[in-house]
Amino acid sequence: MSVNRGDDKHRRTQPHRGAWFRALGLAVFGVGCLGLSAGALANTSNGYNLPVGVTSLSKMMYALHMEVFWICVGIAVLVFGTMIYAMVKFRRSQGAVADTTMLHSTSVEVIWTIIPVIILVVMAVPAARGILAMEDTRNSELSIRVTAYQWKWQYQYLDAGEGINFFSTLAQSSNFARQLHSGIDPATVPNYLLDVDHPLVIPSGTKVRLLLTSEDVIHAWWVPDFGAKRSAIPGFVNELWFKVDPGKEGIYRGQCTSLCGRDHGFMPIVVDVRTPDDFKKWVEQQKAALKQAAAPAGAAQAGQPPRTAQLLTN
Repeated sequence: MSVNRGDDKHRRTQPHRGAWFRALGLAVFGVGCLGLSAGALANTSNGYNLPVGVTSLSKMMYALHMEVFWICVGIAVLVFGTMIYAMVKFRRSQGAVADTTMLHSTSVEVIWTIIPVIILVVMAVPAARGILAMEDTRNSELSIRVTAYQWKWQYQYLDAGEGINFFSTLAQSSNFARQLHSGIDPATVPNYLLDVDHPLVIPSGTKVRLLLTSEDVIHAWWVPDFGAKRSAIPGFVNELWFKVDPGKEGIYRGQCTSLCGRDHGFMPIVVDVRTPDDFKKWVEQQKAALKQAAAPAGAAQAGQPPRTAQLLTN
C-alpha cells in the first residue's frame, strides 16, 4: 500500500500488512502477560484503588481487579496510540491522500475477533475461580447468624460460641452528634458514624461463616477489608464467609450498603479480630456472664427466691 503526498518525490511505501499484524499480536500477548502478573503488584494507590484487604478472598479480588485494569490500559495504549500516530503521520496538511482500495480484509476481521475472545478468556478464568471460591462455605470453623433490623445488627454465635447473642447499634457518641441542633462538632467524635456499642468479635486464621437474614427490609453486610458483601433479605438466608490472615488482628469497619430506610447511614459494622487464644478467653467471659445472669432465674424456677427477694424480705 502506498500513500501519495502530492508528488512522486514524496511517495513512500509502508511496511507489509503482515508486519503490522505480527506487531499487533505481540503487543496483545505482552498485555496479557502483564495482566497475568499484575496480581503480584503492590497497592500503591494511596487510597485511589481497591484495598488489598486482610483475607484470601480480598487479595484474590484485588489481583483480578489489577489484571483487568492492566489489560484495559494495554488496550487503550494500543488503540489510542495507533489513532494518534495515524492522525499525525497521515494528516492532510502533509499532503496525505486516503487509500480507498482496501475495502475488506477477512484476515483483519478474524484477528479482531480472535484477540478479544482470548482477552475475555484470560479475564473469565480467574473470575470464575473467584466466584466459586466465594460461594464455598464448606469446612467453616465458626458460624454466626446475622439478623438485620432498622437500624442495627443482631449477632448469634453458633459452634464454639453457641449461646452468645447481642445487638450491635450505632455508638451513643455518634448518635448524639448526628442529632439536629446537638451542638456537637462531628469532627470531634472519633470514628463518627462508624462505631458501635458492641462489635462483632471473631478469631484470626479461622474460616468464619455468616448466615445473613433480615426482619424488615433488605440490608447488606459489607466490610471492604474482608472483600465481603452480601445482602440480608427477609425470609431468606444468605451465606458469606471470610478468613482473616493471622497477624492481621485489629478493628475493621464497614456499613450497610442497601438503602434500608431514613437512618440507613447510621447502621455501621465493626469487627474486632482477635487471636484464637484471645477469642477463646472472650467466649469464656461471655458464657460466664450469661451463666451468672441466668442464675437468679434458675433459682426462682426451682422454688427458691432470688437473692434480691431474700434481701428485701430480711
